[in-house]
Amino acid sequence: MLGSLIKRKIDTEKFSNVFVNSMLQISDTGFEDLCEMIREDSAFVSMPKIDAKLSDQFLLILISGNLNYLSDYFETAEIKEVKKLIIQKFALAFDVSPDEFEQLIEDTKGFISQVNHPSKNMRYGMSKAIFHQFELNQYQEDYFRSMKTPNPLFLKRMDDIMQHFLWNWDQFFRKHKFHLN
Repeated sequence: MLGSLIKRKIDTEKFSNVFVNSMLQISDTGFEDLCEMIREDSAFVSMPKIDAKLSDQFLLILISGNLNYLSDYFETAEIKEVKKLIIQKFALAFDVSPDEFEQLIEDTKGFISQVNHPSKNMRYGMSKAIFHQFELNQYQEDYFRSMKTPNPLFLKRMDDIMQHFLWNWDQFFRKHKFHLN
């Protein structure tokens, strides 16, 4: 009981470590599960072939989507500091410069916005980005394939799946009190 009343303090350094490690872990463990769910989805007339190399694109979609939600929970100064540290840590993990990694995130965010236009719902955008990034259109029935748009039933199921890849901010703030370094 007492443990649920006391919040642990977490600074930007610790938070960015937890965030980066969580994104890497969920991408590593979740990518194959996601691929299997896509392969088994009834919206496709033939089984999609998904290249294992797309796991990096999946991770970029996850990072971009989750970073987008920072503005719902943090002040501008906090967002700037947290995002900077997260970018630095991912850049180090992928052996690129922070500027290069930030550009990858911006490009991915732009791609998500493009395929999701005019909607601004990031979770929906992440689902559509996966559809397009994984080139799933070719596996759909003729009607949706000719329109070059995801089957709405597949998209609804993908939206539900993507919810599991979003950081649970409410749970995080129930357990932690965040402060800048």
